[in-house]
Amino acid sequence: MIEISESAQGYLNELLSKQEEADVGIRVFVAQPGTPNAETCIAYCRPGEEQEGDLPVSYDGFTAWFEERSLPYLEDAKVDYQEDQMGGQLTIKAPNARVPAVGPDASLEDRISYVLYNEINPGLAAHGGVVSLVEIVDESVAVLQFGGGCQGCAAVDITLKNGVEKSLLEQIPELSGIRDATDHSVTEHAYYQ
Repeated sequence: MIEISESAQGYLNELLSKQEEADVGIRVFVAQPGTPNAETCIAYCRPGEEQEGDLPVSYDGFTAWFEERSLPYLEDAKVDYQEDQMGGQLTIKAPNARVPAVGPDASLEDRISYVLYNEINPGLAAHGGVVSLVEIVDESVAVLQFGGGCQGCAAVDITLKNGVEKSLLEQIPELSGIRDATDHSVTEHAYYQ
């Protein structure tokens, strides 16, 4: 779970005490978890703004609500506050935000994202490409979105069938198939045209 240092708790308490409404807490979540664009966020959480499944943790003076879906990405995260000449800075370090440590009990989405970002995308990056999970449909079909040099690439069918699909189906046996949701008529940045 995430660790909030005493200095960070003090700083957050000070911020929360300036809110006009009583009992305002914080909500911690990861936006775009499991992707290179993942960002760990702390936001005000007014009474009633917490989401179903959020995990409440009481600190001295406030409650922090941790988004359920973000919990694996917040593993080993640390929030700290350091005073400096300009006042101070709140820092959030979440080493698993982009690629969480996933195990066999992780969600299907998390396991797919893990394979995509650790094994597939490093190879695609050589051609300026990237692939990400859009959604799971029919309970076991992964819908993928290609971007960069893969969008509109003449070799995308080979990449999808011989690379991405083969790797995902071998490593995640619950998957029954892969679909490409990319509009490949846009060839502006395609690696092979």
